[in-house]
Amino acid sequence: MINVNRNIAIKQLQELVEVNFKNNLNYMSEDFNNKQKQALEMFQQRIFLEEVIDNTISFNKSLNWNNTNKFLNLTKTAEDLIDVFKLRSNVYSKIGYNNEFPDMIENLNFDYYDKDSAIIYYKNNNKITGTIKVIFDNDNFLPSDEKYSFDYLRKDYKKLVELSRFIISNDKNGLNLEFKYLFSGVYQLSMNNNIDLILSALKQEHYKMYSKFGGIKIEAELGGYGNINLPALVLSWNPLEISNFFKKVFLNNH
Repeated sequence: MINVNRNIAIKQLQELVEVNFKNNLNYMSEDFNNKQKQALEMFQQRIFLEEVIDNTISFNKSLNWNNTNKFLNLTKTAEDLIDVFKLRSNVYSKIGYNNEFPDMIENLNFDYYDKDSAIIYYKNNNKITGTIKVIFDNDNFLPSDEKYSFDYLRKDYKKLVELSRFIISNDKNGLNLEFKYLFSGVYQLSMNNNIDLILSALKQEHYKMYSKFGGIKIEAELGGYGNINLPALVLSWNPLEISNFFKKVFLNNH
């Protein structure tokens, strides 16, 4: 109830500020108007950040999460979620993905889809070094639907999710701990929450590793993905069909 009342109060304040700006813009200098517009934009971004944090934490708390790995968690605090947003921003700026996945606020990378996503992270020595977002198809629209429609899959599968914002701070060759733990978390989340099919878009050069998971199917081949001009694949992954390789390497089932 406290969060609801706070959100209502913030919404009312936002509307009041917007009206005040509109009423006064005609009487002020252009320089003043521009500064007021920037201030309003910053205020709106902050409101959106608060909304995303509240909704994302609530959504993650509603999920079934029976993972026992002490290094792997769902984001259930604002502090951890902000650290995830910072990690996304830092890594994407380094690899040149920030044109396709821009920061909503400088040094904080988040979007509308976080509200309906499981945000899994790997944390060791009090530092988050890996994260992945599992977006639930609550509105029958996933991010990659803009590039390739998943409607035909919705006819056969009731519960779809899409993987996004897969980030590892120290991306080394081979199967590092973050990679293995994060995808074991995705699998366990799927099993615990009745997810039927996992979708993902990735660079074509990474397909070889994912093909070993079992249950992987290429749904589409794309010349690029938005502003990322590299050959890409749209994959589906049926978690009920994992391979012995995945069980051994990711789930430690020997």
